Order: sequence, then structure tokens, then C-alpha cells
Amino acid sequence: MALRVIGLVIPSGAAAFKAVNVAQKAGVHTSSVRSLRYGWLAYALGERTTPRLKQNSRIITLDGNLSSGKGALAQKLADKLGMLYMPEPDTFYLDKMTGEKEPLPVDFNGMCSLEKFYADPKAADGNSYRLQMWMYTMRLLQYADALEHLLTTGQGVILERSPFSDTVFLEAMFKEGYIRKECVQHYNEIKGISLCEFLPPHLVIYVDLPAEDVQKKLKQSGKSYLQNVPLTYLKSIEDSYKKSFLPKISETSEVLAYDATQAQDVERVVEDIDYLKFEKGPWLEQDDVTYHHMRMLVEDKQKVATLTHIPKFLPEITIGAHDYDEKYYAYKSLPGKRYAPGYNADVGDKYIWLK
Repeated sequence: MALRVIGLVIPSGAAAFKAVNVAQKAGVHTSSVRSLRYGWLAYALGERTTPRLKQNSRIITLDGNLSSGKGALAQKLADKLGMLYMPEPDTFYLDKMTGEKEPLPVDFNGMCSLEKFYADPKAADGNSYRLQMWMYTMRLLQYADALEHLLTTGQGVILERSPFSDTVFLEAMFKEGYIRKECVQHYNEIKGISLCEFLPPHLVIYVDLPAEDVQKKLKQSGKSYLQNVPLTYLKSIEDSYKKSFLPKISETSEVLAYDATQAQDVERVVEDIDYLKFEKGPWLEQDDVTYHHMRMLVEDKQKVATLTHIPKFLPEITIGAHDYDEKYYAYKSLPGKRYAPGYNADVGDKYIWLK
């Protein structure tokens, strides 16, 4: 499968996490010298999660249509609440995890293109579903990063969208005829075996901007590939949010909804958050034992990525053995990729024989 290329490059544990988020507090799970991972021994020696969780130790996601203003609100809320802001991942989020100085070719990043999707959403090579599946994987990895940060530092995290809301794009793609029914079935199967492993957000904030206004903002964005996004596609995303995602997520998470004008009043949003009691959802059932198991999962990014793989043939995301072999050795031939980090003389690593 094309998405299995992810297995070639994901670092595990704290190393992957620190590549994306520079600032984090010291603890048993990590070391600036050895990059130690949290594990059973740390738990046996008394490392616990609940003592560090405070009032704002929460996961908050900002959701809404394209260019609805959720990113600006997320940043301001993070500043006001003293939380970590994690912007929405792109197709090159994996490169950020591995600390690449420059984005690697798309062959090592899902073999898909966002620009191509907007230019030719019905491309015969299956780019649309390959992009959707890859982005779900990236959102899942970012969500694992967010949970790891929360559980290891106690600092809350604010994200733009999440793997829980990713389905709005799948539903819109299918409604517009961009992907096949078999792709929807595959996605739902993947989601069914992966998302259940994670706790949902404490709070979902939805920014409502009518699809017509979204389209106008996209045309004013200056990005050529966003100039002709169909209004019907934008309306499908909006409908999926309101009719599918929000009613479902409200069963386990708190939900606040604002129109685009109201969302600019950060003080009001903060006040509304303060009034919430957070009295529903699986977070109420957690203790140090369950947090321990969650930490073990989310620090293992390879295991998280593997949750999105099932042995099923689907032309959109399947590549042959020879192509996979070719891409594997092409990756290994890149500077600094032949051996583990620190052991590659071709990028200037020194004293290798002493390590």
C-alpha cells in the first residue's frame, strides 16, 4: 500500500514529538541526552499523570469550513488560556515530525497532492482518496502528539480539526463524486479500528461561515488552486459538519458554535468555556492506569500509523511490490537516510565508531 511508506520514516517516542513541538517540560519520559521514553519502568517508579492535570489540561479542537477563521481564533485562545497551539497538519506533517530541513518528495509523503485535488478532483489516478487517507493518518499522528503533550506536561492543546472531524471531507468527496463507494467503505473500516483507541476532544468549537462566503474568501486568498473550488463541495462540507459530525461528537464532547463574527470576540469565547462543566465523555472515567496505557500508545508513532493499515486491495492506495521496493531504496539513498540519525557520514555525522 502507498501509505505504508510511512513506516520507513517515522521516529518513535519523544524524538518524533520534539521534532514538531520544541517547547516541552522535562520529565521521566524524556532526556535531552538520551531521549528516554516513558514506559512500564517509569510507571513502576512512580511516574503518574493525574497530579499534573489542571483546569486547562484539555484538548480543544477548532472546526469549520475552509477559511472560516478557525485558525486565528485557535491561536488567540491558546494565548489566552496558556495552551499549546498546533496548526492544522498538511501533507508534509511527517517531514516536520522527522525534522527535515526541506520537504521530501511526495513519493515519501503519501504520493498525493492537495493542489492536484482542487485542480482535478476526479483524477483517474486516485489522488483524491489517496489524499483523504493520507490526511486522516496525519491528523491521527498529530492528535497522538497532542495527547502525548497533554499527558506528559499537563499543558492543554488547541488544534485545528482532528481525526474525529476528518470524515466531513470524505462525505463531501463522495457526495460530489470524487471518490468511489469502495473508498468510503475502506475509510470507515480504517476509522473503526483506529479512532476507538483515542479519547475524543474535551471541547469542539465550531466556526460557522456560509459556503458562499467561504468561496469568496478562497477567491481572495491569492492561492491559484483555491480559485475554483466548487460551491457544491463547500456546501457539502458545511452540511456534513451540521448534520453528521456535530450531533455525533456532542455525545462525548462539549460543543460551542459561533458565526464568523462572534468568533472574533475571543473574550466571549473564553468566558463561555469557563461556564462549561465538562461533565460528559470518557475523560471522566480515566485514572492513572488508563492514562498510562494511553501514553504508551501515543508516544509510539509507528504503532499509531499502523492503525491505519489493513491488508485490503484498493487501486487508489495500492502499489506493487516492485514500485514499493524502488521507493524504499530511493528513500534510503537520500542524504542521512541510510542509517539511524547520528550514524551517517554523508551528512557530517562524526565519531560514529564511538557511538
